Amino acid sequence: MSTGSAPPILETKALTRSFSGFTAVNSVDLTIGEGTVHALVGPNGAGKTTLFNLLTGFLTPSSGTIHFQGRDITGMDPERIVPLGLARSFQITSLFEQMSLLEHLELALASGTGLTRKFWKSVKVLGRFHDRGMQHLEEVGLADRANQAAGSLSYGQKRALELALALALEPKLLLLDEPTAGMGLEDVDRTIELIQRLRHGRTVVFVDHNMHVVGSLADEVTVLQSGQILAQGTYDAVRADERVITAYLGESHA
Repeated sequence: MSTGSAPPILETKALTRSFSGFTAVNSVDLTIGEGTVHALVGPNGAGKTTLFNLLTGFLTPSSGTIHFQGRDITGMDPERIVPLGLARSFQITSLFEQMSLLEHLELALASGTGLTRKFWKSVKVLGRFHDRGMQHLEEVGLADRANQAAGSLSYGQKRALELALALALEPKLLLLDEPTAGMGLEDVDRTIELIQRLRHGRTVVFVDHNMHVVGSLADEVTVLQSGQILAQGTYDAVRADERVITAYLGESHA
């Protein structure tokens, strides 16, 4: 499904971010269709991570606007954006190695209730989130490891746990930064299957350098180069674009 056939859930207009004279994101107009899977690709330094940070409030735009479900969220802090239904995972997984998988989920679920601000009380009531925590672990195929320490997981399993933690925020739009980075082929294929399952009822935007992942998942692809949109469309259309072949994919993908 293309973004052309779906109402937009996220739109940017002339979105720009400069750092001391260097423009990392340059007047980007991006439209993400609701219910789609949208990939952002491009060579290193293309502006993909900066764009992610702008969309999620970790950076403030130098100029331009961001609208999520018709609401202007330009310049909002992440703490205000997440409750609206926009959540992200990070390229570098950060987990509490000694805590169990279920404890991670219970804390994530409690964070939306304010209980974690009174941590001495929250420990006693985290049990109320047991069932929902197990549900999210089931979604990512980790329910059978619920009571194991996060440190015992393989790299691919840790990334799956990170996805479960993002799902605990109940996002309408889920942004994934390099979800298969550092994975072997087997874990990559598992992650593709996982994201295919998780996309139902959600919109997904992801960055990935692996074109097998992009081709397997994306309804729409936006190619960035030097902070600007070089091309966008379906994977097949982008893959055949001579500008993209020259700038990023290489002749072997033609």
